[in-house]
Formats: sequence, structure tokens, C-alpha cells
Amino acid sequence: MMTLSAFSIILAAVLLNSAAQLMLKAGAQSLGTVAFNGASLFSAAWNAATQPWIVLGLCCYFVSAGLWIVALTKVDVTVAYPMLSMGYVIAAVLAWHFFGEALTASRILGISIILVGVVVLARG
Repeated sequence: MMTLSAFSIILAAVLLNSAAQLMLKAGAQSLGTVAFNGASLFSAAWNAATQPWIVLGLCCYFVSAGLWIVALTKVDVTVAYPMLSMGYVIAAVLAWHFFGEALTASRILGISIILVGVVVLARG
């Protein structure tokens, strides 16, 4: 059984990872469409590297990775890795709330299945 401490570290890593994804989305929206050709690509890369939401999102990923390493010292990867699926649940709900992305019936069903799986894994 996973300890509360280990679960808390995993949850913190997942929350930061989800927050990072949403920050990257916010930053990407401010960049607009990126063209894949020489000068435009360099310009887009520079704009992305200096976009505050993108920088903050990458910082969250970095901290999340550090927490994940700590989590892997406490929990088997066969238990920890599936817990990352909670990130999809969190990101989907927050993307719906902040960006107006669709939460269709099939997505809600998928989210429900993921949550059931996380509970089963956490108890096993």
C-alpha cells in the first residue's frame, strides 16, 4: 500500500505537471500559429523562450520532474507511473474551465475510468 507521504509527493508532481501544461497552452495561444520554416521558426522559438507563461510552465515541469524523482525513491514505478494519468483528469477539467475546451460524454467516461484505475492502484 502506498503511504500518504508518497501519494502526496506524486500528487504534487502531477499537479505541477498539469499546471505546466496549462501554462504552456496559455503561452502558445499568445504566440499564435507557428510556421515551420527557417526565419519564422527561429523567431517563434525566440518568442516562446521569452513568453512568461511558457517560461513559468517549463519551470513547473522542472520542479515536477524533481518531485517525480523523489517519488520514485519511495514507490515502485509500476505503481507510480500509472498515477500520472491523474494529470490528464486535472488538465482536462482545467482546460474546460480556463480555455473552454469540450468535455464530451466520451471524455467524461474516459476520465471516470482513469479515476477508478487510480483508486485501484493506490489501494493495491
